[in-house]
Amino acid sequence: MIERFYLKDYLSFKEVNLPLSNGLIVFTGPSGSGKSILMSSILSSFGLENSEAAVCEATTSWSFNGEEFGLECEDINIFKHIRKEKSRYFINNQSVSKKAMREVASKNLKHLSLKDFSDFENENLIDMIDERIYNKNKSILEIKKQYKKEYIEHKKLFSELQELELEERKIIELKDFANFEIQKIQKISPVIGEDEDLLRIKKELSKKEKVLESLESANTLFDSEHYVYIALEALDIESSFFNDTMNELRATLENAQEKFSALDEIDIEEVLNRLEELNELKRRYGSIEESLVYLEEKKKELAKYENIEITKDDLAKRVSQLSQNIEILAQVLSDLRLKEVSLFEKDLNKYLRELYLRDATIRLNTMPYTEIGKDGINLEINGTQLQKISTGEFNRLRLAVLALKSEKMLSNGGVLMLDEIDANLSGEESMSVAKVLRQLAKHFQILVISHQPQLTSMGSQHFLIHKENDESFVKELSKGQRIDEIARIISGANITNEAKLFAKELLEANG
Repeated sequence: MIERFYLKDYLSFKEVNLPLSNGLIVFTGPSGSGKSILMSSILSSFGLENSEAAVCEATTSWSFNGEEFGLECEDINIFKHIRKEKSRYFINNQSVSKKAMREVASKNLKHLSLKDFSDFENENLIDMIDERIYNKNKSILEIKKQYKKEYIEHKKLFSELQELELEERKIIELKDFANFEIQKIQKISPVIGEDEDLLRIKKELSKKEKVLESLESANTLFDSEHYVYIALEALDIESSFFNDTMNELRATLENAQEKFSALDEIDIEEVLNRLEELNELKRRYGSIEESLVYLEEKKKELAKYENIEITKDDLAKRVSQLSQNIEILAQVLSDLRLKEVSLFEKDLNKYLRELYLRDATIRLNTMPYTEIGKDGINLEINGTQLQKISTGEFNRLRLAVLALKSEKMLSNGGVLMLDEIDANLSGEESMSVAKVLRQLAKHFQILVISHQPQLTSMGSQHFLIHKENDESFVKELSKGQRIDEIARIISGANITNEAKLFAKELLEANG
């Protein structure tokens, strides 16, 4: 439930702080006092409407999975919309997106204002039927689980089978292409790092002659080596350092001579041709490594193509078996639902008559298979499709469906917010709506704007919105104050004794 709502600086409201109880909460007040603005502000605190208020804040006892949104949840969770230059949204002082705020709130709050058809979507209506069946026949839960499991597997395997059949039509072309790609790479037989070695050899070959000539010139140095020893001896200088240096130089030049002489056995044309082959692979596949990965992929593809007939036959058999299974299970579900639909229609029409609406007709139709079976539900009011009935009728129909659903509810259903659901209704119609809302208030916290004494008198908490000097205020009313406000609704600004007496009788009858 929403335990508290706080509003600051919005149009005619300077500051509002409302402690909210459970049950049916009614907001009344003269036209233009700000009732709809207040309701809109409450929705804005959950990101469900836009508001220019400085602060809209709601404290709730809702529990939700915060990990999904990266939030830390508490026993009491605070939703806040702050607007300065732009809107910002917070849950427990943790900044969140408006979308995330709406997702969290929408699981706990229903706003019955516009024609929201979500309650009448096929899956939701089917779920209601199935919940009713479950109360009598627990086996439906296991049947639904088994059907859904096999339906999902059938859908997956059927898709795979279609892909295989499509591949089969071009199998020869695919096999030829895979073979061509495999042979192309295998013919070259690339080795990782080979191109780098060949580039190094190419570079050495290009400077071979120049290096050998320089080595030959450098070797003439050794012809005069003995003169250095004679000079060092004459100078009484130990010659070992020179001897070590010359030996190291001699070894270096000899190694270089051997290395470049060995290149005589290498054919430069073969090196260039090999490099060209490897470069072609690199241009086509990106690198030697990637060409080898591609080769293994093509080998696997070829193996798959060669086994496609066996795979396709096995898949076809499994798909056929699953198709039979889901057909049988879907029919079992349909039979159970068909029996329940007439009872559901009867119980729904009981509420519709209480709400002074025409009877509904509910039919079970066969549809393409989905995760819930092959059943579709068509609901009409006296032969009229839901899209064509008035907003007032539609909202009363939604109340009837919620009331019917609440009969089996064991836990709190969250919050319902209703905008002027009793507007333009007769006294009898308004009383019928009030009675249904009182029943729903056993399972929901309901916030409603009312213009009728019947619904107002049913409230477990009553707030008056009024204006003084162009500023709007919200005041929780005592029993005596409620009598005066209900009398004002009945007779207008000039409250009569008869109106006060009628208001008191309403409160006592519905208290």
